[in-house]
Amino acid sequence: MSKKKQVGEAIKKVVSTMMDRVMDNVLIKDPCIKEKHHSSKPLYAALVPDEIFKGSHFERRFVTPFGGVWEKLAQVVAKENHGHCSMGHCVDGIVGSESLRRIQEVLNNLEYNKKGIAKNKPDWSKELEYIKQGGGDPIPVSVTCDIFINNKETNTKYAFELKAPLPNSDQTKVSKEKMLKLLAMEPKQVDYAFYALVYNPYGKKSDYKWTFPMRWFNMHADESVLIGNEFWDLIGGKGTYKTFISEVNKLGKEYRERIYIEFLEIEPPKNSDKSILK
Repeated sequence: MSKKKQVGEAIKKVVSTMMDRVMDNVLIKDPCIKEKHHSSKPLYAALVPDEIFKGSHFERRFVTPFGGVWEKLAQVVAKENHGHCSMGHCVDGIVGSESLRRIQEVLNNLEYNKKGIAKNKPDWSKELEYIKQGGGDPIPVSVTCDIFINNKETNTKYAFELKAPLPNSDQTKVSKEKMLKLLAMEPKQVDYAFYALVYNPYGKKSDYKWTFPMRWFNMHADESVLIGNEFWDLIGGKGTYKTFISEVNKLGKEYRERIYIEFLEIEPPKNSDKSILK
């Protein structure tokens, strides 16, 4: 089996396993019982179609098993390509006291003032160089990264802060601080640290315009930022992103039809089988 096919099978297994768990939950273990809903909330039932509440019942039971799904997908993909990948990996190292102070200085200068204006604009290369030159008394530092890859063949270590397509500002600030600490460690503990978005709803990287992370990174130019295909192709090899999109859309057609028929008990509408991810 080719590596590309192995990656595709790994993606399919993660998603289908979690979806089967969801379907088993909503159809067998914890189904939405119409009579119970009518009895407990008669006013709601009189005013709103049952399908609306069945949808919310499904959503609540969908979110929990799919928590951390991006990390799980990234892990199986990276293992196929790099041989080793772990989630929630702790990296221990030494960072100089002045470098730590400069990290806080850099972050503080990206904060908005009362007029909503930051002192500086983000510039990863310039900021990292300034921080590394700080040095100072050695201080032990521990950083837990979302995804850690150690390619034994090339002896290359990658750390990733993995986020959904539209992250908030606080999440991004924390991620940037962690990445700067990782790359300021002496001796070196990781070769690369990336802020990675799993998907780009805007299409091209140059079109990305969600404002919150752009406060902390130049999302279009910083070498530490990976969006969509850049991330998946790095961890899984060229073409991984297309494989990922293809596998998820194929599974989506299957499971959406099952949800309409088996859970909502209605016929799927026209075009319900069209691909969603692009």
